[in-house]
Amino acid sequence: MKRIITGLVVMMVLVFCAAFISQAATQEEAKANVEKAMAFWKANGKDKAIAEFNNPKGQFTKGDMYIHVQDFSGVMLANGGNPKLVGQNHLEVKDASGKTFVKEQIDTAKTKGSGWVNYMWTNPSTKKVQAKTAWVQKVDGENIFIGCGVWK
Repeated sequence: MKRIITGLVVMMVLVFCAAFISQAATQEEAKANVEKAMAFWKANGKDKAIAEFNNPKGQFTKGDMYIHVQDFSGVMLANGGNPKLVGQNHLEVKDASGKTFVKEQIDTAKTKGSGWVNYMWTNPSTKKVQAKTAWVQKVDGENIFIGCGVWK
């Protein structure tokens, strides 16, 4: 009987872990989410897009993947993961390694138009500092970028 219970517990843990892993977003999904957000912005305009991006239950939020939008001065315009951050300036925010990753995101959007930016951040699910990467892309005609990050 003890073996059966132990076996069931192990099986439940494995199923839970597999479900958790399968929900983790990929880099391809993050990039596709930004492209979808860009299309939404172009079709609906800045105000409607930012309102939708700030909706934690909206079409641009999936699990721990969400859209964030910042202007080139570092002010957060949208954050589907934490709308309370909107209006705050994050230009000097440092990751766990001391890197001013928002500055790097802005620089990537300004100079390359788009690209990946890596940084270290506390994962709210695990409460541990983990590697994260964000795809950022400049909005045409604006000093703004749209980004989406995933845990590595």
